[in-house]
Parts: sequence; structure tokens; C-alpha cells
Amino acid sequence: MMKPLHTPVLLKESIDFLVMNKSGNYFEGTSGFGGHTDEILKRLNNKGSVISTDVDLNAFNYCKKKFNKEERVKLYNFNFSLIDVIAKIESLEFFDGIIADLGVSSFQLDDAEAGFSYSSDAKLDLRFDKNIKITVADVINKESEKKLSEIFFDLGEEKNSRKIARVITQARSRQKIATTNELKEIIASVTNPGYLTKTLSRIFQSLRIYVNDELGVLKQYLENSMKVLRKGGRIVVISYHSLEDRIVKEFFKYENLSCVCPKDAPVCTCGKEQRLKIITRKPVVPSYEEIKINRRARSAKLRVAERI
Repeated sequence: MMKPLHTPVLLKESIDFLVMNKSGNYFEGTSGFGGHTDEILKRLNNKGSVISTDVDLNAFNYCKKKFNKEERVKLYNFNFSLIDVIAKIESLEFFDGIIADLGVSSFQLDDAEAGFSYSSDAKLDLRFDKNIKITVADVINKESEKKLSEIFFDLGEEKNSRKIARVITQARSRQKIATTNELKEIIASVTNPGYLTKTLSRIFQSLRIYVNDELGVLKQYLENSMKVLRKGGRIVVISYHSLEDRIVKEFFKYENLSCVCPKDAPVCTCGKEQRLKIITRKPVVPSYEEIKINRRARSAKLRVAERI
């Protein structure tokens, strides 16, 4: 048995919501190291299947080896926003349920070469998909001070975004910024030591979200999912960032409406169709016990809706 490289957050809760048909076809949008796929398979009979995808080649190759003898699993090294394209390739009109865990895996965070964490020195990269041409080093060394400030503030909710953007542009004028340690030292030079860890987390997270266009990809995934989710099927999303959670919440809320006309309109003329029923009015969060075991679970929020 292969050693697990990542422990999925809210695993039982998410699959309890997801699997309603033991003979169904399910889509796992961010396969990671196969934790959710494993759990889905346990709930399915021989007629069921899991289509799983991940742009990270380490995760993709790991799962290819892990599930090489499992005929119920099909793997794709595609972006999960292409759920509708994958359905066509598989000659599937609908999925019986779809799930996406938007978090970065523990393996990615702990792998120094991947450069997803500021705790180890590595090249400034932060790309999940190495086919993306622009790295974080490109962003840090080429974007304007104003643009960097916007990235830090809008995607990282960093209050000192302008000050940090200014010191970065000053530093790069003397020498190109190439590694996580170099960027970390620059940020530390203008940050109160008591707030440094949180500031670094926000800056690196904002750069990762930007270079991978994570919010744009999420919006595209949600839209495309409606094309291929069977009536009665569930869409499950686990997010770890307030911006991601807000996108999921607002999408579910909008698709739960049957009319978007002004309240004072005498008759409905919008033609809006309700496509989802919200299952989780409030997001499901990890238990104290789960957070105690895995501190990275503490920011997770699980939302579920059902296609109607």
C-alpha cells in the first residue's frame, strides 16, 4: 500500500453529502493524492466510477500508480474547470455528483522544491500547472508597484500591501528577486516580527492565487458544472480562503433563485431558472478533534448544493 502524502479535510462529511447513487459516475475535480477518490470508491459498487483530475504532475503520477489496477477510476492531467470537456471525452452526459477540494496539499506545502511555502528556500514558482508560462518570480520582478499592491490587498487581504509592494520594487531595482528566502527577507524588513508569519502567509497565498488564476478557474468550474450535473446530483466544494468561499456561496445563492426581477416588478420577466437547491445553509467546518490533528484544516468550509 502506498504511503498517503496528504490527509483530506472533512473527508467523511464531504463524501456523505456527495454519494447518493452507488452505481453513479462521480467527478473529483482536484484529485490531489487520491484521498477523496479512495473514499468515493468505498461507497460505490462495480457499476460506479470516478473521473479524477489534477494539473499537478506529482499528484497525477502518484494517482496513476495508486489506482493503476482500479478499473472504476479514470485520471486526467487537466484543469478541473474543463469538467464539461472531460465529460464529453468520457461520453458521459451527466455526473451523479461532483466534488472539488480547493486546498493546497500537505505534500505541496512541505515539498521545498515546489516553492509553495516560505518555510523552505526554493525558486519563486508557485505554479500548480508547470505549463503556465508566468511564475511568481515573473510577477514579483515585472509587475508595477501598483499592481503588486493590488494583488496583496485584493487576494491576500494584506493591510500593508502598499508598503510591501514599494520595498519589493526598490529591492528588485538592485537585484532580481529569485527565491522564497529573498522575498521573505524583503517582507520581513518592513514587517513587525510579531505579525511576520501571518503577513508572509497572506503575501505568498495572494501570489499563488494570482499566478494560477484560482478565482477565475473556480468561477469557470462552477458554471461548467451546471452543464453536466444530473438532476438530484450534488456539488460539493471545500474552500480555505474567504474569497473562494464567497464565490461558492454567491454562486449557490444565485442558482437557488427562480427570479431576479426587482422586488416591485408586477410580473416576472427575467426568465431565471432555479438550478440548485442549497443543502448546507451554513458551511460545514472541521471539528475541534480534526483541527487538533491537522491544524491546516482550521480554515476549511464545506458547502453543498443539489441540482434540480
